Amino acid sequence: MVDNPNFSHVTKLHPCFNEKIHDKVGRIHIPIAPKCNIQCGFCTRKLDDKEDRPGVASEIMDIDNAIKHIHNVVDDGQPINVVGVAGPGDSLYNEDTFKLFQKVGEEFPEMILCMSTNGLLIPDCIDDIIRSGVKTVTITINAIDPDIGIQIYDDIHYHGKLYHGKEGFEILLNNQLKGIELLSQAGIIVKVNSVLIPEVNDEHILDIAYEVKQRGASLMNILPLIPLNKFKGHKFPTCDDVSKVRDEVEQIIPVFRACTLCRADAFGIPGKHEQDFSLGVTPRSHY
Repeated sequence: MVDNPNFSHVTKLHPCFNEKIHDKVGRIHIPIAPKCNIQCGFCTRKLDDKEDRPGVASEIMDIDNAIKHIHNVVDDGQPINVVGVAGPGDSLYNEDTFKLFQKVGEEFPEMILCMSTNGLLIPDCIDDIIRSGVKTVTITINAIDPDIGIQIYDDIHYHGKLYHGKEGFEILLNNQLKGIELLSQAGIIVKVNSVLIPEVNDEHILDIAYEVKQRGASLMNILPLIPLNKFKGHKFPTCDDVSKVRDEVEQIIPVFRACTLCRADAFGIPGKHEQDFSLGVTPRSHY
């Protein structure tokens, strides 16, 4: 059961929150957020034309080029319902995110505004998020147990200080959980992404599901680890591994199963390869 009263109204148009329209309508990710305030052990951010994964974009856009890009994609006739910021860093750690949303709201008022974040700055930015008109927020939460969290998260930059270990993880977790509460109280739909890391948090994601459901999240998305950074060479979860956890989590909270692990500059219908746009300011679309 979904508690947020806005869930049906918004998600019937959002391909990353509604599996029934995932292959029918599109979204556009704007790569306008290069900086990140935490270091996840599996994350490597980069500018690249070839890698098909989160944290990758062909370029970092400014506001003007981003708006041009949206116009060109929409004018090309692609069925775009959502404009989102998904990196390649953290959306809330980059001031251009809200500047972009203001401009999109003026020029494309029909678009759903969406962001992905690690959640560290949600309590600090909640008023800006509400004012921006954002309707959906995805928060990546990979642990609620400090002993597991310190295996996944390294550096936490917060309020001008660098934190490590349990101290840093507890700041991150407290803000993530408080962020879910604040967003859901404001009527903003929250999806929680959890990266399944075999032998680290694979038996812990059910605990995450219980906690985020209680805090007000409406949906979860279980993603397989892409072994990079300090997890390079780590065991890659099998389809059975992911399916088992999804089935368990679905007894607690609805699970989104159609994620394509798309890039920070992806656009179009998820999972479908679109023709590249011949604009110097437009990133290529990869799936």
